[in-house]
Amino acid sequence: MSSRLCIFCRGARYLCGRAYCPIVAKMYVDIHVVNIVKTNYLFGSSPPSIFIGRLGYPYVYAGPLAPPISGDTKIYDYPELWREMKLEDLLSLRLSLVLGRKAVDIYNIDDKFIESLQLIAIGLKPIDIEMRFSKTPKGYIINDYEPPVGPRAPIENVRVVGSSPTHRVVERLYSDFDVRALDAVIEMYRAGVEVSHIQKILSVGAIGRKRFRKLVPTRWAITAVDDMVSKFLIENNIRFYEELGEIYVFNRNIHKNLFISILIPGRWCFEWMEAWFPRSTWNLYGDSINIEGDYEIVRPRDEYASIGGCYYASRLATAEFLDRIKRQAIAIVLREIYPGFNIPIGVWFVREQLREMYRQKPLKVNTLEEALNIIDKYSIVGSSEWVKKSKLLSMLLKNKRLDMFIK
Repeated sequence: MSSRLCIFCRGARYLCGRAYCPIVAKMYVDIHVVNIVKTNYLFGSSPPSIFIGRLGYPYVYAGPLAPPISGDTKIYDYPELWREMKLEDLLSLRLSLVLGRKAVDIYNIDDKFIESLQLIAIGLKPIDIEMRFSKTPKGYIINDYEPPVGPRAPIENVRVVGSSPTHRVVERLYSDFDVRALDAVIEMYRAGVEVSHIQKILSVGAIGRKRFRKLVPTRWAITAVDDMVSKFLIENNIRFYEELGEIYVFNRNIHKNLFISILIPGRWCFEWMEAWFPRSTWNLYGDSINIEGDYEIVRPRDEYASIGGCYYASRLATAEFLDRIKRQAIAIVLREIYPGFNIPIGVWFVREQLREMYRQKPLKVNTLEEALNIIDKYSIVGSSEWVKKSKLLSMLLKNKRLDMFIK
C-alpha cells in the first residue's frame, strides 16, 4: 500500500479499502493497551461489564472489566449503542477496558469473588470498582464472539465501591431461586431489559434455580440468550400470526459489510448465509469467496448451527421484526463481508446491524424473481450464486413446499 494514500486520507476517507484505519487502530492499541495501566491498581467505573472465559471449563478465568476512569462509562459495554460507531472508536473504548481475572470453579456460585461479579453485572448503571492485580495488566483479547477486551492481569482483590440501581424484574429474579433460567431470561426480555444486559446476568449465574446456578462463559451466554429469546418469539408468537402479504426486501451496507433480508409469504422458515471475500476476517489468505450458511424449516433448530453464533443473532433480529409487525414469513438473510473488514469484533455486530436494517422501510414486490433482481442491484456475489448456495431459495424456485422437509 502506498504511503501517499495515507497522507491524503489521514484516517478519514478509508482510501486503502479497509473498514477501519489500521494506523489509527495501531495508535489506539499502542496508547490505550500499552499505557493505560502502569501500576497494579485500578479505580474506575465498570459499565457494568464482566468476562467469563471458557478454556479449562469447568475451571475458567473470570473477572470484572473497567476503564481507569470514573463516571458514565455505559457506552463501553452497550452494543445497542454501537450501530453507527466507527470501528476505530469502538476499539478505543473496548481496548480501554481492563480485565482483572482469576481462576474459578463455575459451580462455586457462593464464592465472594463471584458474588462481587454478580453485584456488578446486575446493575443498570456504571458502578465504581477497585481492582488490585498481582502483575501489571497487558495484552488484549479480540475474537468473533465477544466484543474486544483490553489489558488483563491476575486479580488479587476486587472491591465494589459504589452502588448501582437494579431493574425491578432483575432484582426479583436474582433473589428467586425457584424460577428456571430460561423463564427468567424471557421475563427480563419482556420487561424491556436489553439483550446485552441479560447476557451478562446469565453469564454470572445470577438467575435460575438455586442448585442449577453456575457461571456461563461469555461467548456461550451471548448465543444462549439470542437462541432462547428468538425461539420464544417464534414458538409462542410468530407461528400463530398471519403470513406476510407480499415479499419484503431489506438491505444495509456498513463497514465493508452488506446485509440483505428477503421475507417471503409462508410459514416460518429461516436461513442465514455469509459470503467471506478474500482478505476479509475469516478468509484472509483465500483466493475465492467462501459462502457458508445454515437453515431451519418451520421449527427452530435443536442442533447448534454450523455457521456459529451469528446465526442466532440474525434470527433474533429477524424474529423481533416479524413479532413487531405481527406476521410470519420465510426469512432468508444474507451477508457479504468484503476485503478490508479484517478484524473480529463479536456477534453483536450482526444483531445490531440487522436490527437497524429492519427499522428502515423495505422494498415490496410480488414475485421472488423481482426480489432477486433487487439483490443484484446491491450484491457483488449476485443472486444466481446465492441461489446455488441457499437451500431455501433453491427449494422455493423449484416450487417445493418447505414443510415437506420437516422431520
